Amino acid sequence: MSQNKYLWMENYPKRVRPNLSYPDIPLYALVEQSTEEYPTQTAVTFMGKKLTYSQLWQQICQFAAALYSLGVRKGDRVAIMLPNTPQAVIAYYATLKLGAIVVMINPLYTERELEHQLKDAGAKVLVYLDLVNPRVKKVRRNLPVKSYIVTSIKDYLPFPLNLLYPIKAKKEGHNLHVPAEEAVKFTKLLSQNLPDPPEVEIDPAEDVALLQYTGGTTGVPKGTMLTHLNLIANTMQTREWYTQCVEGKERVMGVLPFFHVYGMTTALNFSNAVGGELILIPRFDVKTLLTELQKHKVTFFPGAPTIYVAVNNYPEVSKYDLTSIRACISGSAPLPVEVQQEFMRLSGNAALVEGYGLSEASPVTHCNPLDEGNNIGSIGFPFPDTVAKVVDPADPSKEMPVGEVGELIVRGPQVMKGYWNKPEETAQMIKDGWLHTGDMARMDEQGYFYIADRIKDMIISGGFNIYPREVEEVLYEHPKVQEAAVVGIPDSYRGETVKAYLVLREGEEATEKEIRKYCEERLAKYKIPRTLEFRSELPKSTIGKVLKRVLIDEEKEKLAG
Repeated sequence: MSQNKYLWMENYPKRVRPNLSYPDIPLYALVEQSTEEYPTQTAVTFMGKKLTYSQLWQQICQFAAALYSLGVRKGDRVAIMLPNTPQAVIAYYATLKLGAIVVMINPLYTERELEHQLKDAGAKVLVYLDLVNPRVKKVRRNLPVKSYIVTSIKDYLPFPLNLLYPIKAKKEGHNLHVPAEEAVKFTKLLSQNLPDPPEVEIDPAEDVALLQYTGGTTGVPKGTMLTHLNLIANTMQTREWYTQCVEGKERVMGVLPFFHVYGMTTALNFSNAVGGELILIPRFDVKTLLTELQKHKVTFFPGAPTIYVAVNNYPEVSKYDLTSIRACISGSAPLPVEVQQEFMRLSGNAALVEGYGLSEASPVTHCNPLDEGNNIGSIGFPFPDTVAKVVDPADPSKEMPVGEVGELIVRGPQVMKGYWNKPEETAQMIKDGWLHTGDMARMDEQGYFYIADRIKDMIISGGFNIYPREVEEVLYEHPKVQEAAVVGIPDSYRGETVKAYLVLREGEEATEKEIRKYCEERLAKYKIPRTLEFRSELPKSTIGKVLKRVLIDEEKEKLAG
């Protein structure tokens, strides 16, 4: 056990139990239980279309029966390549109902990425959107997939949007027609099957529910095996942390994509666990988001820093009433202090706090308290039943003293079973039951944890260790800066040097000299960016994480050229 284990317990949120008991049920049972308790309440809202819990559960069972008729059995992999739509929710829980394994795929994936993931997972079925059929078609002959199921955004749009959508898509150059010999229609499968799939025995602690592929920014994407218990535990931990939660009354914003486990846990699974109404947004658009937040009086709004940045900087944000929001947990990337404070000012009473996690932990391991003791700049305390410590990266048996930086390692019921078909990588990541995050962190005297940076992101310049996040925080404080990313680029003299990429606020202008002078007043000389580049936007993943690897690769190409 960690010698500093109880430091955070002395300051733990008073209304949060540090130890929980987790139900011995499969993940889909969360929806089944909410259906029994709130059958007529709205479970899902999609662009005006609503499904009650009993309607949702019926369609989950119908689709499970359909998958069974296509030969899907326990342990088979079903790939779902959909944005946040009712079909994604239905296909997800229907797959789990059969004891099959969900493989979520980003609909924006290229043919190469799509082929790698489907082949690596050995997917038997692919449920996908008509819009991506051209990409699917190009790789079909190389895939292990036996059955293709196609659906369209219009399938769950209310009248008259369902009639207008194909016209708009055609104007934008999309061909939505998928021949019957290429794929069976999602809606046809539902209509052809009764809601009576076979009962399948599932061991929540052992049986894998999800293959969550890691982003691949640091290498080839790997399938993280998350069990039913892993995902139930993290959902229950989130529920416990959100102390203001009112069962059967929550309205949860589903803007984070469900093909990322962060959106899956904090929006999809959480909402269904508490009998909430899940408001689905298939594609991030700040005006649509603000409209839906106000219209549905959203109470719980998990997001990523870039989403809150977009809200803060929307020119007409003051026209929207955001006061229904009680809590927001920000994840996937560091939350700049300025962004946090501005959003809390705009929303009036919303608690926006930074959390931390990784795909290998379902994903949340840490979070700041939502109703007390929010420590700005920190990732907060470990979740219930989660133990964390900071160790020497060169010797993980050696724990770092309070306040000193080392590698963050964690242990808890949400930690993955391992990587799919990769025992060696699993052994490198999990040692003696501890998950090695690869992130550099420190813990203060009160037990709050702080991420310094990823081990791979740390810049070593002239013998000095520089953590990009520290430099980024200073840049975000500049009144003209909207977004900032800091990376280390090769330097013949220092080994590496600091480069900053900046996106300025709309209508603002700034010079390198001006930004550098600002940094000189706030940073040690060796930390000040030696190079600055102004951009209209930064490369990002679908969940809003800045892809620093892309920036570094660009620099390497410049040097090579």
